[in-house]
Amino acid sequence: MAADESAPAAVVTAAEIARLAGVTRAAVSNWRRRHPDFPRPAAGTATSPLFALTEVQQWLDRQGKGRETSAEVDLWHELRAQYGDDLLTALGAVGARLVGTAVEQPLAEPAAAALSALSAERGAHALYADLIERCIASTTRSGGEPMTTLALERIVAAFTGPTGVAAEASERTVRTVYDPTCGIGTLLLTAVPGGHRYGQELNPAMAAIAEFRAWLDGRTATLACGDSLRKDAFPDLRADLVVCDPPVGVADWGRDDLLLDPRWELGVPPRSESELAWVQHCYAHTAPGGRALLVLPSSVAYRKAGRRIRAELVRRGLLASVVALPPGLMSSHAQPVHLWILRRPAKGDPAPTHIRMIDLSTADPDGIGIGIGMKDCAPTPEQVADVPPVDILDDDVDLSPGRYVTPHHGDYPVEYAALRDRVQSLAWDLLDLLPELPAGPGRIEAAPMGLGDLVRGGLVDLDGTEPTSRTDRLDTDYLRGFLRSAANTRRSTTVSGTLRLNASGAQVPQMDIGRQREYGEAFRRLAAFEELLREVAAIGDRVGALAYDGLTRGALLPPSANSASSGKSESQEAQDQ
Repeated sequence: MAADESAPAAVVTAAEIARLAGVTRAAVSNWRRRHPDFPRPAAGTATSPLFALTEVQQWLDRQGKGRETSAEVDLWHELRAQYGDDLLTALGAVGARLVGTAVEQPLAEPAAAALSALSAERGAHALYADLIERCIASTTRSGGEPMTTLALERIVAAFTGPTGVAAEASERTVRTVYDPTCGIGTLLLTAVPGGHRYGQELNPAMAAIAEFRAWLDGRTATLACGDSLRKDAFPDLRADLVVCDPPVGVADWGRDDLLLDPRWELGVPPRSESELAWVQHCYAHTAPGGRALLVLPSSVAYRKAGRRIRAELVRRGLLASVVALPPGLMSSHAQPVHLWILRRPAKGDPAPTHIRMIDLSTADPDGIGIGIGMKDCAPTPEQVADVPPVDILDDDVDLSPGRYVTPHHGDYPVEYAALRDRVQSLAWDLLDLLPELPAGPGRIEAAPMGLGDLVRGGLVDLDGTEPTSRTDRLDTDYLRGFLRSAANTRRSTTVSGTLRLNASGAQVPQMDIGRQREYGEAFRRLAAFEELLREVAAIGDRVGALAYDGLTRGALLPPSANSASSGKSESQEAQDQ
């Protein structure tokens, strides 16, 4: 009998690709960005894409990804065995060995041997970049030292390029780039190609890693260790591009010692506004015609204490744009942030007529900045508003884009009908995904397994945002599902209410692989249900806002008694009969 050619091809999620290759989901996301030949989604949604299994397997075979990334995972486990949670020291030791310098805690065998073999096979630069990404993902999960995330790096780079939103400020060649809080060098080294880099970092371990990255990247960089506000290492530097992801909420940032500092062109920052100190520090180091991009908490845009400095930014025409970004981009918190784009006018530049407000707060973080040009991440017209300074200079001087960006809709009836149909379709999809779960005995008669024991035994990888099985004796979805039990959630919740996976206390029941897969399938369907529910909620917000706006504008009318009955679907009419 011939095969049924109409049967759908097998598809896999990003998490399943990670299991196939023996890597984390962060690595799969990185492959999608870095490799233009990576298979395109065959189904699913923007936030939960599905890929054709055969295309993925062929790509992995061509790249040899399964083999070499598995070796990378083994190397990572060796590093964790030697350095524990001190990932900065581990990366410092790796970087030192790759560039041939000495450190206090050098790599031990077999990590040193594994590193030598992998660097010879893949190249020191590529290997170190992948280890950096693994470290960022692991630090984000565990709540360690705050680092600039890969998604934020991509977004900042998108808004600094010559085709970016900030391009209107200047098309000049970037000769110098400066980051006063450079961390491990993520923004400093990736913002734009070319140019000499200057960076300063308070944490010596991070500064060392940034130096190793610059050397391996082939970048010309001058790096210093210290507090940029209290002891500026480059007081005379004026850079064409300044990028900064500064520390937030720092009460003791040196205000009392810096009251007469010449950097405060817009006024002395209040004690509670350390972020506005960084804004002025970055602006002071911006060359005429240059730009400064800062990632700031959204509250900096409207807090009363910073109102006077914000007013000066607007009044003097120094603020080019504010971009509201979606939550989930920071490693230290899940709150939304803004990207402030400043410009220092060059001689002869005309006075600006507006400040561009861009609201990307509801965008998919993974979809912003992907691709070569800004066409792939440019905001839609309804997400942009060019606001005259006079409209901002009121009692609040609120720089929140959401206050000025008003959604515009073309054909209200057509768009509302389409969204309503989409909600109806998704409602059926939700019901299909939600599994029917028969009654159980009330408890599971199985011996518990400690997650920490599984990790130490090399059976489970905890280097991503969720645990991943490294053996065919454990089902990944079964693990992840049981780790969401009420008991494990309580063990992993801190006194401040933050949820962090506690590997030492988490437990899962011991079952044979067949039973694990049954549970895993149920957990997979529940996870897909939750993902789709979030999509429905987002569409619900859109259709609700559209309906309110359309009704109040007169573009839509309320249903009359006759139209309400005539507007019933065939299934509803059948039920009524």
